[in-house]
Amino acid sequence: MTFQKAQWPRKLRSQEWYGGTSRDNIYHRSWMKNQGFPEDLFDGRPVIGICNTWSELTPCNAHLRDLAERVRHGIYEAGGLPLEFPVFSPSEASLRPTAMLYRNLCAMDVEEALRANPLDGVVLMVGCDKTTPALLMGAASVDIPAIVVTGGPMLNGKWRGQDVGSGTALWQMSEAVKSGEMSQAEFLEAEQAMSRSPGSCNTMGTASTMASMAEALGMALSGNAAIPAVDSRRRVMAQLTGRRIVDMVKDDLKPSDIMTKPAFENAIRANGAIGGSTNAVIHLLAIAGRAEVDLTLDDWDRLGRDIPTIVNLQPSGKYLMEEFFYAGGLPVVLKSLLEGGKLHGDALTVSGRTIAEEIEGVKNWNDDVILPVEQALTQSGGIAVLRGNLAPRGAVLKPSAASPHLLQHRGRAVVFEDIDDYKAKINDDALDIDETCIMVMKNCGPKGYPGMAEVGNMGLPPKVLKKGIKDMVRISDARMSGTAYGTVVLHTSPEAAVGGPLAVVQSGDMIEIDVPGRRLHLDITDAELERRLAAWAPSIHRPISGYEALYHNHVEGADLGADFDILKGRRGKAVGRESH
Repeated sequence: MTFQKAQWPRKLRSQEWYGGTSRDNIYHRSWMKNQGFPEDLFDGRPVIGICNTWSELTPCNAHLRDLAERVRHGIYEAGGLPLEFPVFSPSEASLRPTAMLYRNLCAMDVEEALRANPLDGVVLMVGCDKTTPALLMGAASVDIPAIVVTGGPMLNGKWRGQDVGSGTALWQMSEAVKSGEMSQAEFLEAEQAMSRSPGSCNTMGTASTMASMAEALGMALSGNAAIPAVDSRRRVMAQLTGRRIVDMVKDDLKPSDIMTKPAFENAIRANGAIGGSTNAVIHLLAIAGRAEVDLTLDDWDRLGRDIPTIVNLQPSGKYLMEEFFYAGGLPVVLKSLLEGGKLHGDALTVSGRTIAEEIEGVKNWNDDVILPVEQALTQSGGIAVLRGNLAPRGAVLKPSAASPHLLQHRGRAVVFEDIDDYKAKINDDALDIDETCIMVMKNCGPKGYPGMAEVGNMGLPPKVLKKGIKDMVRISDARMSGTAYGTVVLHTSPEAAVGGPLAVVQSGDMIEIDVPGRRLHLDITDAELERRLAAWAPSIHRPISGYEALYHNHVEGADLGADFDILKGRRGKAVGRESH
């Protein structure tokens, strides 16, 4: 892809605020000078926003204040004026009922902040799961030059001589306590070893997946995704990102130039190769909707079906993000895809170079972490999209995290009407369930939860765990953490809360899952399904005010990215009339 650089110098957007001698220009400049800015900083140099999701309530992003200073240095070095501002920071670790409820709120915050302020470009500082897609969504809607720098993953957890993967170990150990294999005291001891440095999850969870997606899309500098948060090279990356955004403004290199259909196809294939989170499906669909790129669930299945998963990281594999970085990180994965004819090498990146140029000459320094294609964890990675009478608009499953013997399975449904019903019943030994059953949970989708929480990887009943069983088929309209694992069918659409077929599944129904055949079937007649749907009535509470009401009234289904229908597309950078 060729990119036509803009002529420089030219009048920048920020000069509508700061350039000239009108009353309004003087008003804007004079207030800024109370911070001690010299006069010549407003002389036409690029004004760069540092959009920071730092928050002590968002532990994955709590170190971003330090990183922002490195970005600031880079912007000054390149001749720009850096201005840092906060935006809403949805924390996966803290927010209730779920951070996903607030991803769109964060995206709205970012979009309006970029449009309403005198900014020529922006550095998007992200880390925790929802912050990366939210900031990319907001930036795509405004379409001023933008670049991502992530906070990086934590160091490996260490406990009793073994590496502890954040999230993944939590699910494993929780199940071990229920089965009697681990004591509660040991679980509490292990807790102290799980998060031993700043940064996001050290597994290939959603945070690391979305950092990889930003890089694969071309929206971050090459090598950004895997550098540990506390590694000095993370600070170097931040400073280089600050330098680069100034040149992007001079060239007028925008998200719409970079986030094209080929870029999204690269990201989908990269997700399959790294064994990335199922959450990437929803987030990339939402980002594409903002970027006005036609991306669908069918693209996910088409592009990911024949992609080998070559990154041997938890939850699909063995290692953690530290080892991934030392092995060469995402550039090595992208080079493998390129060599296999699975990457659009001419896709443009924020560097101004193509992705093929960026990864030229990279080497794999550990082929047990980044595997040769012939030794892949699975030859058919990616995200499987299942359809059938139970999921007319699709459901997703991550084959690399599933049990091979369950990828084709027929079982009796054990139904939980919602998460509270599940919690009330799952530990009861009287529950009529065994390992051949299929666990079904309803009303946990975008409208149903609300917000579509990460509860789809339902813990197994203790009486099954005590038999040594580690996995069962689970189906819901919820999401699951990218750190989770198992034969888990997610994002079933339409969701139960809007009357999708999932809403009328009954305990005792037989369900068939056929991942190779991409089929999810409720084994009742068409007439019986129609009868049940006709008799169905919604049972969820409908909010009448506040953000939750806005969310409920405008959120789209998981198959469309769960964005708001009123926020699709680019609305541009124009502000309209001045305020004074």
